[in-house]
Amino acid sequence: MRVFSSRLPPDRAPNRFSQALARARTKGPVIDLTASNPTVAGFVYPPDLLEPLADPGGLVYRPSPLGLAEARAAAAATFARRGLNIEADRIVLTASTSEAYSILFKLLCDPGGSRVLTPVPSYPLFDHLTALDGVEQARYALAYHGAWTIDLPSLDAAWTPATRAVLCVTPNNPTGSALHPGDADELVTRCAARGTALILDEVFCDYGLRGDLEEPASLRLPDALTFRLGGLSKTIGLPQVKLGWLAVQGPDAQVAEALDRLEFISDTYLSVSTPVQLALPRLLDRGGAVRAQILNRVRRNYAALRDIVTHPGASVLGADGGWSAVLRVPATRSEESLALDLLDRDAVVVHPGFFFDFPHEAFLVVSLLPRPEEFARGARLIEERLHAA
Repeated sequence: MRVFSSRLPPDRAPNRFSQALARARTKGPVIDLTASNPTVAGFVYPPDLLEPLADPGGLVYRPSPLGLAEARAAAAATFARRGLNIEADRIVLTASTSEAYSILFKLLCDPGGSRVLTPVPSYPLFDHLTALDGVEQARYALAYHGAWTIDLPSLDAAWTPATRAVLCVTPNNPTGSALHPGDADELVTRCAARGTALILDEVFCDYGLRGDLEEPASLRLPDALTFRLGGLSKTIGLPQVKLGWLAVQGPDAQVAEALDRLEFISDTYLSVSTPVQLALPRLLDRGGAVRAQILNRVRRNYAALRDIVTHPGASVLGADGGWSAVLRVPATRSEESLALDLLDRDAVVVHPGFFFDFPHEAFLVVSLLPRPEEFARGARLIEERLHAA
């Protein structure tokens, strides 16, 4: 008799990388260039930042499936900051971006009979989110030729009549690639013509590495039903304060129907707490100082990485925004071997590219969040290890 759902992954034995990391930590401190938790990265959080969560209004339960009006207005203001006019009544609050995906899969897909398209390379979370909702995942490729673009032939090859949504992370994790006008036009045109929704994960949109990120015109008032995702985890560096949001754009009739159905789904769970909704306007206002620190840090570290890594066979790939950077390294040995060497010999932790499904050797992925001195020291050790190979 089967006890556990086949949608759940099996027990996973430690791999070589996790075993090496455990060994390195027993020997002493490591330089962790995979750290992605801003709350332990040395940023200065206002000591009273979370005081709005104690608003006595939170003692009264006011269930509102799509979110309290004042909180939805505050979320809408995050789009206005980017020059986007999205009305508050087109905002839906969620407990997290991951939950927003699950809600959208319930809205758009039939379990076992629908497909969503996801980018690769990308953060591997989509594998689990789609599986847990019984949705088929197919991948389309991002190609790098001095800049990242969508490989449109691979997108079309993955598209079938069962495709219900195309997911685009902009800026992408880990490539840092933002959706540029040409690719945005192609996505919107295809989705509109084929009756498919477009899901834009924009959690890193506040962190342009070389200036503000460009907003493609076709995404301001898209012709396709479009959902834009954001949340507190990235925009003010508070992953432990669980609140996300999704904005609905597109043809009015489709938007109205989507919101009606989203209200039913959200009313079934009512997962967003009242205190965090009441606190949202003040959290966003007070958290601006944290966002500014993170932006300064990731830009500084990205520039340092480009200055330090000068090995003739290596390069730092161009990126538009986000918290990660990708190094292309000589393919004279596997990226796993290089990552293990850095860990065992230099106590430097990096991600090998296969963690993010890069299509071939050899790439390393680093987080731009560590303290600048530690980050620069780790980057120099990577450079030295490349020369020692």
